[in-house]
Amino acid sequence: MGVHGINELRNCKVQKQKGSKDGKCHPSIPMICVPLSLRANAQRKGLVGGRTEIKDVTKNKEVQDLGRFSVEEYNRSLMEDMPPSPLRRVVGDDGGPTGHLMFLEVVEAQRQVVAGLKYYLKVAAVQDGVPKTFDAVVVVKPWEAQSKKLLNFGPSHN
Repeated sequence: MGVHGINELRNCKVQKQKGSKDGKCHPSIPMICVPLSLRANAQRKGLVGGRTEIKDVTKNKEVQDLGRFSVEEYNRSLMEDMPPSPLRRVVGDDGGPTGHLMFLEVVEAQRQVVAGLKYYLKVAAVQDGVPKTFDAVVVVKPWEAQSKKLLNFGPSHN
């Protein structure tokens, strides 16, 4: 509970103890203060809406798995967009089909609480033998099976 909410509730108790006119505090004080203080706590902790930096991403298995997932989804979309052709068998320098990515690691990550968890990832990968960095956005809804969804994937601009 926020400081203001606690102070208002304390004042209410003090009024009762000192013998206010009717011995009660105004009924709207708890109804206003409690929701405001809960909202302030949630915002301060980064629980709702704001992005929070994820520390030690290179050691975070969940984040690395999400980065690998984003590269796999990107590669899958390339295969789906290509018409059937013997050219699909052309192999790039990394051993995969030309244009495909080989996941290296997630180098930066942020988390945002939305209807689930939205992850903003900076992914290092190799494309046609050249190391590159990509930005990925993945949403995870832990309460659903198969809940990962790649929302965006493209070259990093920073």
